[in-house]
Parts: sequence; structure tokens; C-alpha cells
Amino acid sequence: MNSDPFLTSGVNQVIVILVEMIKLLSKIFIFTIITSSCSLFSDEVHLIEGQAAPNFTLQDQDGKEHTLSSYQGKKVVIYFYPKDDTPGCTKEACGIRDAYDDFVNQDIVVFGISYDSAEAHQGFIKKYNLPFNLLSDSDKSISKLYGTAGTFFPMRKTFLIDENGMIKKIYSKVSVVGHGHEILRDFSISK
Repeated sequence: MNSDPFLTSGVNQVIVILVEMIKLLSKIFIFTIITSSCSLFSDEVHLIEGQAAPNFTLQDQDGKEHTLSSYQGKKVVIYFYPKDDTPGCTKEACGIRDAYDDFVNQDIVVFGISYDSAEAHQGFIKKYNLPFNLLSDSDKSISKLYGTAGTFFPMRKTFLIDENGMIKKIYSKVSVVGHGHEILRDFSISK
């Protein structure tokens, strides 16, 4: 049986085009999931600077409960981040870690919050020697309360809470590099 080389090459070209189209559609689908998951157009609560920070209780990497109101009298950083041990989240956490002595010297408590489990937080803390607590918001309730909820991951957002439990500053757009020093500077300015 003789096959026509022109027909065979034409079929091969169609197959190549279809494969490339599937690859492109897959990328578009993944991009859509990520952007809708971390959408800034959330219908959740939108907090503003100057209002009281919503109280919450969450467990840390060791199962210990932390209630925000029990830290009244201290400055508190609450930073929401998408996922443990991913490039941007690691840069952000390590930047805070590297400046952590200054946080301690200014009596500032730091909490990182994501949807990750306590076990995932333990691994992340151990791998990068993080000296602060990571809280697990696995049911997304606190992310919803703070307007950071996404379908798969919380939005990257940081809240500075003063000694009276008031929101002093909200970082809606976080640059993961240098964020620790930015927080320290802004807490110093807000005295």
C-alpha cells in the first residue's frame, strides 16, 4: 500500500497544530484558575486602615491556638501568603526572618497565615529556620474575614495592627523582596 507523502505530511501538520493548541489552552486554563483564585475583585470584606482588626483564633504549626485580642498591647503583623515553600512565599518569609531581631527589639509579633496544614507549616519553618508562627486557615474563614480569600490560595496581603488592635497599615500589593524592612519602617513611622 502506497501512501501519498503529501497527505501524510498534511496530517502530521494538523496533528502538530492541534497539540500546540492544546498546550496553549492548558496554559490559559491554568492562568485563569490562578487569577480567579487570587482575584482582587473579591466580594469578601474589605478592611480599611484605622478600623479595628477583626478578632480571630487560629492554630499554629504546633497546634497552639493564637487569638488576636490576646496580643492587645503589642504590635502585630499579620501577613497572608499563598503557599508554603513556593518561590515568592519563601522570599517573603525569609526576608521577615532576616529582619526578625528588629521585630523582637520593637516588640512586634509576626504571624504568617495560609491555607496550608500545620504539618506543611512545620516543614516550611524547619527548612528555612523561620522564627515566627505560621497559622493554618484551612477552612478559609479568617482569609474571608480579612478580605484575602481566594479559591485555592489566599491573596498576598499584610496588615499592621497597633497596640490597641487597630489596623495601622494594609499592604494590598506586596513586594516579597524587602517586605520585612518595609514593615519595620512603617511601624516606626506610625508611632
